[in-house]
Amino acid sequence: MATKSKTKETRAAERKSARSQNAKSKSERGAAPNAVELLEQDHREVEDLFEEFEKARDKKRKGELATKICMELTIHARIEEEAFYPRARQATKDDDLIDESLVEHANVKRMVAEIEEMDPGDDLFDAKVRVLSEMVQHHVKEEEEELFPELKGKMDLEAVGKELARKKENMLAELQE
Repeated sequence: MATKSKTKETRAAERKSARSQNAKSKSERGAAPNAVELLEQDHREVEDLFEEFEKARDKKRKGELATKICMELTIHARIEEEAFYPRARQATKDDDLIDESLVEHANVKRMVAEIEEMDPGDDLFDAKVRVLSEMVQHHVKEEEEELFPELKGKMDLEAVGKELARKKENMLAELQE
């Protein structure tokens, strides 16, 4: 167990460093994040929420975190499916990779729906959130190691990033109404 804890701490430190470098890079450019940067930022945010969930001991706090995780994943999946994946499919001509991502999204959405129907004190609540975390980790790894590198030079990441940011902003505004 000590190794697992140490690994999590190392990964958390690496993510924080990457986020600060990414933020610095964007502020120096004076530009909105490109598509890959925006999606990676979403990945880091949800990873942090999963880590907070694991550390939480209070059921109320776990419920709040699970709700936020589910909301973030729902928004993220929607902007990817509506704006990012169609363009990535066109750019890469890699139907297998995009199809696999869509199947993974369907599984994540199913698990999100199950968690949203539960209370934090229910049997299997924590287990379902942990399994969701593992599913998301797998999906993120494939996107960041396979799909994103394949897109460099094949897609206008800046334009798609602006569209993703607009869609995300609109969805957040809808949820707050």
